[in-house]
Amino acid sequence: MKTNKNIVIIILGCLFFGGVVGWMIRGGEDQSQKIEEQVGEETIWVSPMHPHIRQNEPGNCPICGMELVPLSQFKGSGGTDPNVLEMKPEAVALANIMTTKVISGQASNELQLSGKIQPDEQRVKSIAANFPGRIDKLFVSFTGQEVKNGQKLATVYSPDLVNAQKELLETAKIKDRQPALYQAAKEKLRLWKISDEQIRAIELSGQVKSQFDVIADVSGIVTVRNVSVGDYVNRGGVLFEVVDLSQVWVLMDAYESDLAWLKMGNDLKFRVSAYPGKDFNAKISYIDPMLNPETRTVSVRAEASNPGLQLKPEMFVSAKISSAPSKESGLLVPRSAILWTGPRSVVYVQVGDKESPSFEMREVTLGSRSGDNYIILDGLEEEDEVVSNGVFAVDAAAQLSGNYSMMLRSVNKRVEVSRDFTKQLSNFVKSYLTVKDALVKSDVKAAQEAIPAVKTVLSNIDSELLENSSLQTWKDLLKPIQASLEKLQSLSDLEDQRKHFETLSDNLINAVEYFGVESDTLYRQYCPMAFRDKGAYWLSSEKEIRNPYFGDMMLTCGEVKETYRPVKRTVSQ
Repeated sequence: MKTNKNIVIIILGCLFFGGVVGWMIRGGEDQSQKIEEQVGEETIWVSPMHPHIRQNEPGNCPICGMELVPLSQFKGSGGTDPNVLEMKPEAVALANIMTTKVISGQASNELQLSGKIQPDEQRVKSIAANFPGRIDKLFVSFTGQEVKNGQKLATVYSPDLVNAQKELLETAKIKDRQPALYQAAKEKLRLWKISDEQIRAIELSGQVKSQFDVIADVSGIVTVRNVSVGDYVNRGGVLFEVVDLSQVWVLMDAYESDLAWLKMGNDLKFRVSAYPGKDFNAKISYIDPMLNPETRTVSVRAEASNPGLQLKPEMFVSAKISSAPSKESGLLVPRSAILWTGPRSVVYVQVGDKESPSFEMREVTLGSRSGDNYIILDGLEEEDEVVSNGVFAVDAAAQLSGNYSMMLRSVNKRVEVSRDFTKQLSNFVKSYLTVKDALVKSDVKAAQEAIPAVKTVLSNIDSELLENSSLQTWKDLLKPIQASLEKLQSLSDLEDQRKHFETLSDNLINAVEYFGVESDTLYRQYCPMAFRDKGAYWLSSEKEIRNPYFGDMMLTCGEVKETYRPVKRTVSQ
């Protein structure tokens, strides 16, 4: 009896000890799991402008100084199109993202240029000595003095001129017998710029003048004075330089991107700080044909009248040039909305709403600059809304989410072909969609009946519109497309039809990526479960999924992988 009681006690003890150990193990696992969950939920803070900057606590970006934000706010919400980024409303507000609606317009521009006032080099005159001699009197005592045309500037004593006068007086006595000598003496004085009136006065007086005056033959400001009283000057030596400031030059520098808007004869308005609020007018008279390789600018010169001599050389100028609208027109977007990376230009278009903000990255073709806007030739549609503030934050968020971004994009296969070829290919796509719709309805007969019309449209595509590599590309795609259509028409089994429809779709998708479409937007859609989870693509003109590989069985199974927008061309194309 005692032995049985001991056995019972041992059994109960083992059960109790096992329960305690189990509780400890289970509790430890729960605690470990809780710790792992806490670690997994640790907030990572990133820089909106520099996504590679990450830390486990809030702060500021060491590069740009922007406040770090939680990484979770820049995670997409499960979107399927790698060009589309889905953001949380909090992240949009934090990044101060704003959008602007795209509008159509004509390219015009108002350039802002800076420069200086300079003297008109065509109005700078040197006053030189016409005969050698000594400066006896000087009537211009400092640079900056204003002189008038005909004003006496200096008096010169010239021994050579004295001798020439004596020769004149002596030959005048025998001019009837020796007229050639008399004329030679007069001509010698004329070569020294002695006027006929002065020569006549010398003859009438019979007296030799020892001093002659230097007279200004232009009005202006003396900028250089090379002589003082008592200096000896040679014939041709420059005594003064005088500049006429009644008209001045406005010299400015223009960047390469501004040259399309600059033309000879353009009117401009400019201001100087000496006269706030006052506009001066000028007209472009010269554009330098050479580009400065160091500053990448071109010198531009305008001429401005200067009544009252208000404009002084070396004054700084702020000029505006309003160019006439060009013939180029298109959609206008703000400069702040465009991201440049090499030859590519990217914008982000709002495709979501306030509750679920989404932004689609699109490559665009830029036209001319128009003030603070750019003309967009291709890539946008009217009424689209582009991100005009915070575009760098959106692009950084796309990088963090693994979406396509300015630095990461899908491969662009597009080749330039004629509008006629693209239009013919677009017609073929429309006929292809009738086959797709028949398979969505799982209608074998309707798919077969649609094929003859599709083949007719295909035969109307003129391959002679292509050349070189683009022609070879089309030939490589055409053969499997034709073979797929033949099979689709001959087969009566729905699953067999769908297999060949996949081949048709794959080659047509490649054709669209190479040559583009002319009219409607197309969507490349994907079903991951088609053909026993191998997956398959197709084209649709509607964003909503209508699966041709399953029909009603799994009608909405699939996702949009790519969006193909119509090719927009310039007038010349």
